Amino acid sequence: MEHTSEQLIWMYQTMIAIREFEDTMVKVYLEGKLPPNIQKGLAFDIGSGPVPGEMHLAAGQEPVAVGVCAHLRADDTVVGAHRSHHFAIAKGVRLPEMTAEMFGKATGLGRGKGGHMHLFDPAVKFSCSGIVGASMPPACGAALAAKKRGTDAVAVAFFGEGATNQGAFHESMNLAALWKLPVIFICEDNKYAISVEKADSTAIANNSDRAAAYGMHGILVERNSALDVFEAAGAAVARARRGEGPTLIEVKTDRYHGHFQGDPEVYRAKGEAEQARKNDPIPQLAAFLRAHGLLDDASEAELVAGAKARVADAYAFARNSPDPVPEEALQHVFC
Repeated sequence: MEHTSEQLIWMYQTMIAIREFEDTMVKVYLEGKLPPNIQKGLAFDIGSGPVPGEMHLAAGQEPVAVGVCAHLRADDTVVGAHRSHHFAIAKGVRLPEMTAEMFGKATGLGRGKGGHMHLFDPAVKFSCSGIVGASMPPACGAALAAKKRGTDAVAVAFFGEGATNQGAFHESMNLAALWKLPVIFICEDNKYAISVEKADSTAIANNSDRAAAYGMHGILVERNSALDVFEAAGAAVARARRGEGPTLIEVKTDRYHGHFQGDPEVYRAKGEAEQARKNDPIPQLAAFLRAHGLLDDASEAELVAGAKARVADAYAFARNSPDPVPEEALQHVFC
């Protein structure tokens, strides 16, 4: 799958923006959650600070988002799981409103009522859910709608390897194959389903092998590389647009942080995350761009500055946005 220089630059700049967003959230999320700012006797208060609730970050998994979304159009649908900031940014979700949603502000995508695990932006056909495995059935629905309308739009479901042992995974795979739906299933294998290592929960080494049971293409991407994901996703998207049905892609990727912020990570070997960072996919892509004359010191500085400014503006917008008023508590909700 050939990539254009524009696609390569977009992938690099978007990965920088994702990493900057996540690294900023690492610091912002902890504000007000630690002693002495919380109730005496507590070590951590998940409900305090400007960003209340759980927080799942995807630093290290950027290649999965950009490698897939580089092939998508505005009319394509993306459905993510609980760890979805990277997909949202890559699909073009409005960053100020997305950040405001995490802050629980009235200007957020869901008026501050959904938080970071329930981001919805109909303008770019993006949504996500905190329920494990919940991305796949809606993606099948969007793919079925595109097929019935006679368009060549596709749908993408992103999920972790732990979700492959949920019934929704197998039901969706079966339905998608049976009806030849234009849907691409993207499994992010970061080794851990919360704190359970894959080898302790899954009978086979590679979930991509499960595609054969449903008569669909299965692709294993063994490196955490934007270029490798781009190649695999390009073939899958093209196949779906031609009406040739679904594909399951499994990507071996790295999760630099815990399952959630505040996770003690006692299940991980000491130094594992630090070792993974030595293979950081962002400088790897930068090196490729430099080797092909698409990046130099000046252009890289400009891309980095642009990404940082965009993220800083989004956080400033969120901090300065108004809180929801109590009178709207029962509006725009399912009961």
